[in-house]
Amino acid sequence: MILAPLALGVLWFALAYRFYGRRIGGWLGVDDRRAPPAVTQSDGVDYVATRPLVLFGHHFSSIAGAGPIVGPVIAATAFGWLPALAWILVGAVFVGGVHDFSSLIASVRHGARSIAEISRRLIHPATYRALLLFILLTMVYVIVVFLDLTASSFAPVASLAADLPEDTRLTIREGGAVATASLLYIGLALLFGLAVYRWRMRIGPATLVFVPLVFAAVAAGHRWPLTIEMIPSIAGSQKNFWNVVLLFYCWAASVLPVWLLLQPRDYLASFLLYACLLGGLAGFGASALTGSLTAQYPAFRGWTHPELGFIFPALFVTIACGAVSGFHSIVASGTTAKQLDRESSARSVGYGAMLVEGVLAIIAVLAVMVRAPEAGGGTPVQVFAGGLGRALEVFGLPPVYAAIFGMLAVSTFLLTTLDTCTRLARLLLQELVGAPPGAAARTLASLGVLLLPAATVFGEIPGPGGVRMPVWKAIWPVFGASNQLLAALALLVVFGWLRSRLRPAAYVGVPMAFMLATTLTALAKLAWRNLAGGSAFVGALAAVLLALALWVLVDLLGGVRRARPDGV
Repeated sequence: MILAPLALGVLWFALAYRFYGRRIGGWLGVDDRRAPPAVTQSDGVDYVATRPLVLFGHHFSSIAGAGPIVGPVIAATAFGWLPALAWILVGAVFVGGVHDFSSLIASVRHGARSIAEISRRLIHPATYRALLLFILLTMVYVIVVFLDLTASSFAPVASLAADLPEDTRLTIREGGAVATASLLYIGLALLFGLAVYRWRMRIGPATLVFVPLVFAAVAAGHRWPLTIEMIPSIAGSQKNFWNVVLLFYCWAASVLPVWLLLQPRDYLASFLLYACLLGGLAGFGASALTGSLTAQYPAFRGWTHPELGFIFPALFVTIACGAVSGFHSIVASGTTAKQLDRESSARSVGYGAMLVEGVLAIIAVLAVMVRAPEAGGGTPVQVFAGGLGRALEVFGLPPVYAAIFGMLAVSTFLLTTLDTCTRLARLLLQELVGAPPGAAARTLASLGVLLLPAATVFGEIPGPGGVRMPVWKAIWPVFGASNQLLAALALLVVFGWLRSRLRPAAYVGVPMAFMLATTLTALAKLAWRNLAGGSAFVGALAAVLLALALWVLVDLLGGVRRARPDGV
C-alpha cells in the first residue's frame, strides 16, 4: 500500500512537468529573446543573473520550508492519508504549479516587480496599499510561525518522535545537534558566497568542496551537540535565547547582499533537501518492497475534525504549501525574478520546484501512513523525522540517526523560509512607505518587519477555547487560510494581465476561482467560530484579513473587467 502512492506521485509529477509544464510555457509566451531584469537591471545586490541550478536551489529552499511537512501531516492525521494525498497530487499540478510559474513570468515581464506592483494598473491607489498591507501581514505570519518552530527545533528536546523506541528518545535527550549543525552551516554559506562571487571560484568545484562540508556539519552536530548546560535561558526558557539569536540572524540576512548569505545558503540547503527526498523515496520504497513497513493509519477518518472542522475548506487550507501557497508568488516576484538568467529557466525553477515540493509533501503523508493510530503526540516535524527514521532502517541505519538527520534537514528548511521571508517583507515595507533604496532604508525596514514577531514569539497566546498554546499552533489556521487567499489574489492578478495581453487564461482562472471560494469560506468560518466562543485574538485576526481581502478582491475584479489589451 505504501509503494502505490509513492510510485504514482513521482510518475504523475514527472509527466506533469514534461507535458503540462511545457504547455503552460507556451500559453505564457516564454521567449528567451527577451532579456530578463537580472540582466538589464543588474546591481550586484538584489538583481544578480544566476545559473538555473543555483537559482533552483535558492527558490526551492525558500518555498519549501516546513510547510509541505507540517500541513500534510496535520491534514493526514485529521482526515486520513487518502484525502491529503489526492489534494497534493491535483493541487500541485493544476493550482500550485500554475500559480508559481505564471507569477514568476508575470514578474519578469514587469521588471521583477512584486505581484502587488503588477496589480497597480488594475486597482485604485488605496486598494493597492491595502493589498500591500495584506501581503505584508501574511509575510509577518510566516515569520512568526517559522521563528517559533525553528527555535523549538534548536532548543533541547526530551523526545524526537513519540513513536520511536524509548532508548532512541533518551539518546537525543540532550538536544542541540540541530543548533550546532545549523550554526556551522551558516558559516559555510558565507564562505561559499565569498568563494564564488569574490574569489571567482567556479560553481562546480565550489559545490564539490562545500556540499560535503555541509553533510560534515550534520555529523558534527550529532557528535558535538550544544547541550542544555551550554545554552543560557532568557525569561526562564532556552527557546527564548534562540528566538533572540534567530531574530538577529533574520535581520542580517535581510540587509546583506543576496549573493553573500541568502542565495548560497539556499543553494547549499537544497542538497540537504535533495538527500532528504532521495532518502525518503528510497527508504519508503525499499521498506514497502520488503514488507518491513506497512500502512497502519486509516485512509479516511471522517468528514469532520473536532479542531479543524468540516473537510471543506479545512483540508485545502491546512495542507497549504504542499499543494499551493501564496508565499511562493512573493518569493517568485520578490527574489527569484531578480535572479532569473533567461525566461525558459522559469519552467524548471517555478513549475519544477513546486512539483518537487509535492514529492516532499507525499513523503510527509507516508510518515503518517506508517504511524500507528494510537501513537503518541509530537509536533508534525517530529512525526516526519520519526517516519523517515523508520523508513531508512531498512538500509541498516539506526532510526535515531535518520530521525536526527530529518530534524536537521527540516530545521534548515525553516531557516531558509525565515531569511527569505524577512527579506521579502522588508522589500514590501519599503514599497508600502515609499522608502528610497540604500543601506539605511534596508536596515530600518528589516527592523520594522521584525517588531511584531519579536513582540509575540516569546510567549504563548490563547487558542481555541482560550487554551494557551505556542504562537505557531494558535495562528496556523489563519496562516493557512490567508496564505491560500494570497495565492488566489496572485492568480487573479496574473489572470488580468493575461487577459490584457489577449493570451489564454482559463488555466489560471479556474484554480483562481476555486481558491477564492475555498479561502474566503475558511476565513469567514474562522472569524465566526472564534469570535463566537473560541480565541478572540485569532477571530479578530481572521476578520481583519477577510475585510482587507474582500476590499482588494472587489477592486481587482473590477480592474480585470476594465483591463485593456497591452503589449507587456
